[in-house]
Amino acid sequence: MKEINVTVIGSGSTYCPELVDGFLQRQGSLKLKRLVLMDIDDRKRNIVGDLCIRMLKKAGMDTEVLLTNSLDEALPGADFVVTQIRVGKLPARYLDESIPVKYDLIGQETTGIGGMFKALRTIPVMAQICKKIEALCPDAWLINFTNPSGIITDFVLNHTNVKCMGLCNVPIDMLDDIRENLGQDVDITYLGLNHLSWITSVKKDGEELIGKLFNEGFAPRVMANIVDDGFDIDCLKACGGWPSSYLQYFYNRDAKLRHLKEDKKTRARVCMEIEEQLLEMYKDEELCVKPALLDKRGGHKYSLAACSLIDAIANDTGDVHVVNILNKGTLPFMEDDDVVEIAAHIGASGAEPVPVGPYWNRHIKSLMTCIKAYEKYTIEAALTGNDTAAYNAMMVHPLIGDYARSRACYEELKDAHREFLPEFLRS
Repeated sequence: MKEINVTVIGSGSTYCPELVDGFLQRQGSLKLKRLVLMDIDDRKRNIVGDLCIRMLKKAGMDTEVLLTNSLDEALPGADFVVTQIRVGKLPARYLDESIPVKYDLIGQETTGIGGMFKALRTIPVMAQICKKIEALCPDAWLINFTNPSGIITDFVLNHTNVKCMGLCNVPIDMLDDIRENLGQDVDITYLGLNHLSWITSVKKDGEELIGKLFNEGFAPRVMANIVDDGFDIDCLKACGGWPSSYLQYFYNRDAKLRHLKEDKKTRARVCMEIEEQLLEMYKDEELCVKPALLDKRGGHKYSLAACSLIDAIANDTGDVHVVNILNKGTLPFMEDDDVVEIAAHIGASGAEPVPVGPYWNRHIKSLMTCIKAYEKYTIEAALTGNDTAAYNAMMVHPLIGDYARSRACYEELKDAHREFLPEFLRS
């Protein structure tokens, strides 16, 4: 049994009991020797941390637990660092969702102009965290859940010396849906960018089934945090795969914008209410398990994804996981230093991508290269405070586009978030 020390940055997140639950399920292969729960929000860190301690005690886990607001305390000795931060908390997410709608733009926390501003706020903070990791636990693996996960992981892998993999629960949900219907012995090809991904092949006993499944109307379930407008069968056949839930913002753009305008509450407001309900539940000293309400936050199977990946690295298993890693030639139409979301064999030395067969799909290639350009521009803007880089990011993104509207929205969002945009204030 491998002994590990884990530090969670952003441990005030109500998702944190999911992570502890994952370690409880893996006691046969992982011994959680030390768990450090770090967050700058004292109230949330203590409420969530106390529940995590009760969960560990109830399970008989002999784990040292430290609650802190200091990176200098949290990082020394860590084997794994899990980042799940939200710069500006849910009120900032509310601005990302509500302001764009005034300009007839999609307001969403991981894509479009709302996602861009989440990245602009987050990258400077992740840069500070990575400097501390390089100094205090340089051999640790950073497992990044912080959204937008693909952009954040691209920043870490191309601008720091930290060992990192980005992770998301979308792929594991999609793959499990197919296996629950067709059996565990299917061969599935999954590829894309984080929140811009597709299943392009489903084979059983060597037979390609994707066309048959299209015609039968099968589709993986849509994430709990997204209104399901469905995908037209001809849309699926045209793009050549099952899109992840977040591609509804691209393929059903008008319907999504209509929902955002008509909904009485933004998703951020809903999450604020769920978070407060969860925190009240977590205060109950009799509660020693992860509550079912947590699944309504959209983080289904979060613990499974995180702990399975940590297990694979710690025990050098070679198991296959879908992760955000450097492309390094895996997808020939992407650059080597592009972070992509693909399947890889995971072990102590990192990720070895599973080869992807001959690739012909121009639709997926075109959309991936377009969004990757947006991501690279966004990283440049976050690091330099360069408005021109931000304008380029907006102009190439299919959900933003129009310069006059996006520029006006950009200025309002920049002003609303100014305390979290230090590089822009300096420039």
